[in-house]
Amino acid sequence: MAFPCGSSCYVVGSCFSILFLIVVQAHIASSAQLVGLKNHHHINQKRKPVLQANQTSCNLFLGSWVRDETYPVYHSLDCPIIDPEFNCQMYGRPDTDYERYLWRPAGCELPRFNGLDFLVKMRGKSVMFVGDSLGRNQWESLICMISAAVPRSPTQIIRGDPLSTFKFLEYGVAVSFFRAPYLVDIDVVQGKRILHLEGISGNGNAWRGVDVLSFNSGHWWSHKGSLQGWDYMESGGSFYQDMDRLVAFQRGLSTWSRWVDSNIDRTKTRVFFQAISPTHYNPTEWSSAGSVSKNCYGETAPLGGETYPGAYPDQMRVVQGVMRGMSTPAYLLDITTLSELRKDGHPSIYSGNLSPEQRANPDQSADCSHWCLPGLPDTWNQLFYTALFF
Repeated sequence: MAFPCGSSCYVVGSCFSILFLIVVQAHIASSAQLVGLKNHHHINQKRKPVLQANQTSCNLFLGSWVRDETYPVYHSLDCPIIDPEFNCQMYGRPDTDYERYLWRPAGCELPRFNGLDFLVKMRGKSVMFVGDSLGRNQWESLICMISAAVPRSPTQIIRGDPLSTFKFLEYGVAVSFFRAPYLVDIDVVQGKRILHLEGISGNGNAWRGVDVLSFNSGHWWSHKGSLQGWDYMESGGSFYQDMDRLVAFQRGLSTWSRWVDSNIDRTKTRVFFQAISPTHYNPTEWSSAGSVSKNCYGETAPLGGETYPGAYPDQMRVVQGVMRGMSTPAYLLDITTLSELRKDGHPSIYSGNLSPEQRANPDQSADCSHWCLPGLPDTWNQLFYTALFF
């Protein structure tokens, strides 16, 4: 195989425009708890919900963070599944307030996560998170939340790459993570990593037959230099050293959406897509002065209010556009804005065995992409639980 090179390999991003869409998810809720959400799987609903007696409109993903001393629902010492990069308390984070916040949607109350209820309702079924390390972040969180409710129930874990599975044997429930940062296929040809923007059958075969699928992608599409996960992109039979990253993301995600529409029986399988998880590397987005670091280091409290003063991720425009084009849209778990408010929730320098030199230089070593466990991904799973069963 011959690969082209030089400037001809580049695709000019300005040749492709991405339609900006605004997602409005409207749900009906009683004043006490959410009801009737089970069948609300569509996004881009632009009309207001029909109001009925004793009901108010409720957007699950619009609200604010409130302190709640009944959280967290588990502790890191009691959940050995947590990877070092998410285990902030084990690696020296001195504060714990970030564990004690409840997401309160405007106009309703979320049902509290119930791990035993989750197992009973999912008895004999499977859940699979598919995507990058943010998906693994959520996968480990869900296992910890369920395990806290049934601490003596027998379990089994099978770790592998790309697939790892945690089983609650008494209930026949399998909770898996399948690593596929781009969702589409990537393989090695003549020593070069080829990212196939229209190829997904290799990964997709592993997703068949699962009862609940939750996908995420986004962060790896923007990596450059040593963090870039491919050498060439292949699209339409042509090879590219690079192209506009939003264009590449749109092509890859469109391949995923066509695969879901063509291969998933939606009467048997629930499909979710996790919105873009934000990063906090630029304090000027939330504070004009007084930051102790050039990133999330030292942040110990969420932002107040319901909106984030910084930028909204450009990748969400792609996600929204692709979702709108699906014949049966996945349920968009739109956690972007509520997560933007949680500048306090990242591991920062408390991410595994960093060297003393790394810990002394948070401007270079702080992880402001992933999230501590317990922490924000627990709320993602509370919303996931709500969307599944209420």
